[in-house]
Amino acid sequence: MKRLKLCSSSLALALIVSCTSGGTTSGGYTTAGGDGVDGLHVVSNQIQNANGQDVRIHGVNRSGTEYACIQGWGIFDGPNDAASIQAIKSWKANAVRIPLNEDCWLGINGVSSQYGGTSYQQAISDYVSAIKQQGLIPILELHWSAPGSSQAVSQQPMPDEDHSPAFWTQVAQMFKGNSSVIFELFNEPFPDSNQDTAAAWTCWRDGGVCPGATYTVAGMQELVTAVRGTGATNIILLGGVEYSNSLTGWVSHKPNDPLGNLAAAWHVYNFNMCADVSCYNSNTGPVLSAVPVVTTEIGENDCQGVFISTLMGWLDNNGGSYLAWVWDTWGSSCSSISLISDYSGTPSGAYGQTYKDHLAALNP
Repeated sequence: MKRLKLCSSSLALALIVSCTSGGTTSGGYTTAGGDGVDGLHVVSNQIQNANGQDVRIHGVNRSGTEYACIQGWGIFDGPNDAASIQAIKSWKANAVRIPLNEDCWLGINGVSSQYGGTSYQQAISDYVSAIKQQGLIPILELHWSAPGSSQAVSQQPMPDEDHSPAFWTQVAQMFKGNSSVIFELFNEPFPDSNQDTAAAWTCWRDGGVCPGATYTVAGMQELVTAVRGTGATNIILLGGVEYSNSLTGWVSHKPNDPLGNLAAAWHVYNFNMCADVSCYNSNTGPVLSAVPVVTTEIGENDCQGVFISTLMGWLDNNGGSYLAWVWDTWGSSCSSISLISDYSGTPSGAYGQTYKDHLAALNP
């Protein structure tokens, strides 16, 4: 999410539901956890598990690991124990998205050793293991980054050549043996001054010297190559331009992946440029027909649930997946876009209740 604060950035379908060995299925796909999250891979425009079942990802974003470490007071914001993960699971979610900070992972640019380097890496590894033990899908994404000696204290237009390839090489090396882990290479690209232009999409894929960036950019092709160079076969998600809200050039600029294991990441809020069904059809519909689309951030800043209800209904009907922002207790202000009021999973107002009810309707 484009950060509204320093510390970070229901339309239910009537579905026939049956029980399978991999968990509940809705409309021919599985939404369950457990063994159903093993062996994730891309087949055409679907994500499938090791059993050959189509998988829809429905989850939440767990913010904190991108900012606490660089601000020098911790690694997580709030609990990260088994009970806190069980609370997420109780909403019928099957995935948790974990934002990362490249300085903290690499232990550079003045990050405290208490919260960076080996300490940070081990904490993330333990959290991923705990999520997997609950039968949920961990999604790791590069959220905050910075070139050179600048500290990674905010979002940047694109990954940086200085550190981002090394970051993804190390992350992929650590998690390449876990087929449930998905990699999202960069949170919200916005090259060329946040425009949806040919120059933006060229920068997105190829990197180098780019409009709207004051440093040398690592493009998506370079990062895909870095991940695959470790032997990692995990699914890779790539968000588009305009803070991952535009996917207009995604298919035509798709990086080469020898495994064909790429999917699109999409972000949609009520304040984005593409925020209605007409735009969904023209912007994202063509991509959904080519590759899986995982909407790794959805939300609305009006304390209601009408916007996400329409969006989730469209995604359900068109084969998309989605994760809501955010499973953190940032207060009751509408601008916080918090799903919960406490870490036991009490919904925060109509927004949180709408999302919880929608997942429950999909997974009775």
